[in-house]
Amino acid sequence: MQAVALLMLVPVASQAESCLAPVRPFVPSDSQAARDYADIIRRDFEVYITDIQDHFRCLEQERARAFEEAREVSQDYGRFLELVGD
Repeated sequence: MQAVALLMLVPVASQAESCLAPVRPFVPSDSQAARDYADIIRRDFEVYITDIQDHFRCLEQERARAFEEAREVSQDYGRFLELVGD
């Protein structure tokens, strides 16, 4: 019985998305190093900006998915309470 319950949870868990935030770009405190690596640092910032926008979209999608799941679970709970007569 417990195995069946666990198997029922696997598809739900796989639907949840993991929205990992990108790593902040590093800017050296040494102005000479910043100038020496300006192209790399600039590219890191551009990648970060793109990645953070993707991250925000992911969070919005995950929020919508979780909200829908919570609504469905609430309905399931209502049906359960009707079944057990509470």
